[in-house]
Amino acid sequence: MKLAASAASLAFSAAVRARNALYDRARLKAARLQGPVVSVGNISVGGAGKTPFVILLGELLRKRSIAFDVLTGGYGRDRKELVIVDPDGSPEQFGDEPLLIARKLSAPVIVADERHHAGLAAEQKFGPKLHLLDDGFQHRQLARDFDIVLITPEDLRDRMLPLGRLREPLTSLGRADAIVLMSGASAESLPPKTVEGKNIWRARRGILPKNVPPRPVAFCGIARPQSFFLQLRKAGVEPAAEAAFRDHHRYPPADIRDLLALKQQSEADGFVTTEKDAINLGLLTRELQPLSVVPVRMQLENADAALDAILRALALRKPQWAAVGDLSGAQVRERI
Repeated sequence: MKLAASAASLAFSAAVRARNALYDRARLKAARLQGPVVSVGNISVGGAGKTPFVILLGELLRKRSIAFDVLTGGYGRDRKELVIVDPDGSPEQFGDEPLLIARKLSAPVIVADERHHAGLAAEQKFGPKLHLLDDGFQHRQLARDFDIVLITPEDLRDRMLPLGRLREPLTSLGRADAIVLMSGASAESLPPKTVEGKNIWRARRGILPKNVPPRPVAFCGIARPQSFFLQLRKAGVEPAAEAAFRDHHRYPPADIRDLLALKQQSEADGFVTTEKDAINLGLLTRELQPLSVVPVRMQLENADAALDAILRALALRKPQWAAVGDLSGAQVRERI
């Protein structure tokens, strides 16, 4: 079994390297948009904090009055056609993370399997803006003007799929413009050539627990549920019981019955979960009371300087941005 998994991992790694080589050598062409594209991605399967980071970047752009939209794939949605997210919609229509981004940023969020099509639709409807590409590092069909990659401590000691969770090897960081080291990750653990000339930023993800019942049932359906439970304990919340579901989990009534039974068995005082899970619960949140929904917050060291670095690179790499959106390339240079 291990030999089969190891062989599959080697085959997957070879396929990833071959595909990247085709793009690096321009054998495969990436489509371009009129507006600049800033990608936020990672090299593993879920759990790095891409969605909170996109929200953070959106908030930083909004503070500077820079118009932007978000292009995303909308994992787990029932509909496969291109859609513009309605913040009052459902995860079945748009996916839980696009819905969360739209509600947090009040900006256009366009969902499509082909992000280039999403970008074209966005520019046609809203005009060319700065595009934030969610989970875009592996989506090389769309050219980007600035690549941000989040790295967790787990990534540094992980293996390629299916043996581990890595979608790409650490050496792929060579094509990134900025590497964001999440708490516990060290630049010294990265291949030296991947960090040469790169922006190295540090970030940490935390939670803001408010009005949490004293002894709650903690539950979530995210990529790394144990991280959420650990963060609760660090914040002084000791769960009476825990329940973990798969990432992007949709909660049927049977799950609600199970959670209520767990509350009774553990003599818990209520429930606590994440914003993403609250979206997937929908109206079923009424059945789980008292329920505390805990926001996740991303903190980026020297955030203004990081945004300046992004804007500086965009002004140099996309001079035609002078005619794009609400902010010209010249104005970018003036701001920084």
